[in-house]
Amino acid sequence: MSLLTASGQNVSSHKSPNLIIILADDLGYADVGFNGCQDIPTPNIDKIAAQGVKFTNAYVSYAVCGPSRAGLMTGRYQDRFGFGRNPLFAPNDPEMGLPLSEETLAAALKKGNYKSVALGKWHLGAHESLRPLKRGFDDFYGFLTGGHQYFPELWTLKDEYEVKSQFDAYKTKLLRNNSRVEETEYLTDALSREVVNYIDKYKDEPFFIYLAYNAPHGPLQATQKYLDRFKSVEDPKRKIYAAMVSAIDDGVGDILNKLDQLGLTDNTIICFLSDNGGPEKHNASNNGILRGGKGELFEGGIHVPFAMKWPKKIPEGMVYEKPVISLDIFATIIAQSTIPIKTKNILDGVNLMPYLAGQNTGVPHDYLFWRKFDQHNYASRSANGDKIFVKDNTVNFFNLNQDISENHDLLESNAPKADTLKAYYNNWNSKMKDPIFLGLGSDKAYDENHPNRYIKQH
Repeated sequence: MSLLTASGQNVSSHKSPNLIIILADDLGYADVGFNGCQDIPTPNIDKIAAQGVKFTNAYVSYAVCGPSRAGLMTGRYQDRFGFGRNPLFAPNDPEMGLPLSEETLAAALKKGNYKSVALGKWHLGAHESLRPLKRGFDDFYGFLTGGHQYFPELWTLKDEYEVKSQFDAYKTKLLRNNSRVEETEYLTDALSREVVNYIDKYKDEPFFIYLAYNAPHGPLQATQKYLDRFKSVEDPKRKIYAAMVSAIDDGVGDILNKLDQLGLTDNTIICFLSDNGGPEKHNASNNGILRGGKGELFEGGIHVPFAMKWPKKIPEGMVYEKPVISLDIFATIIAQSTIPIKTKNILDGVNLMPYLAGQNTGVPHDYLFWRKFDQHNYASRSANGDKIFVKDNTVNFFNLNQDISENHDLLESNAPKADTLKAYYNNWNSKMKDPIFLGLGSDKAYDENHPNRYIKQH
């Protein structure tokens, strides 16, 4: 198969770059070496930044797992299609997840002859119509819900219909495509093993691998192999957390080594980021100087570690200071070929390559927006660092360039700037949809309205 370039030349589709997205879950901003972490060595993750670009002002589109992933997977603000809540585990509900109106990155890349693999946490719908193989992926190895137990001896439920409550789903056996499997390895290690195997399987074709580790999301569980690396860490919770992050780093090392062995390194884009900020009290993560954490629209909830490498295309050791967002990954990879996207679906992400190559000295985004519908809570920031944080009509104004920790509310002296940010937010918000499904906070109400939630339908 060949693709037509913008200049009208035919090029073999295997020239299209591979893409690997490595998404950590609930990782603190300051818990990687490239952001200054001292107590958890992450040498392999740091290689991505050292051999490519570190983004200092990188964001995700929501402060918790599900909506953030919906944005990443579509390149669009998830509020455009009503994914404004963290979805429940509801295997009989075709509305509880990413709407079928949305084109995933895997579905888009399929038009460019890519092979796509989803590994780990899905959390975009448990109904059979919403699962990875129905959303453009060729392979899936992982679990459907928002979290999971890490030790295989705890995976005691044979399928989704043995689940009796929301968090029971953490105990289901893993899925390979549509079949439950017997796994024997610690979950993070199993996912790392699988990604290496899939790279080998698809090495002769352009591939997209979405590796969604659930680490270091709770429950805090690690094997002795990783715990032994942190004997000097006194806080027992931080020790397990550190071990979980170290397991991810080992997996990243396996990926980098495999690409090197197969000669695929130069033609592979690797992105590493977290789905949201760390919930510091829950998993002992560390967001450093950022205020707040997971679930909040202060910087600690949405401002994440993000590094990207593409040898010979992105300068080594680059530091990029202008605001970017996870939505940009979709637009960046699509722009490397002639793949058409679903025409009615507006992409909110932008192709970052002209900015990283110095061809465009402007800003990728003049404004970025976040909305927590149920909490009457929103935020907006401009490229020059101005940010508003609004909750129940109380407005805070910060300048992030001068006060990244959001310690000083400057509203009194910046009311006109705040009004401008509010006006831009209101214009954006007018194009968004209300949430289309109940979320985690409505588990009990959902059960009352769906008494057959976990009963297999015939």
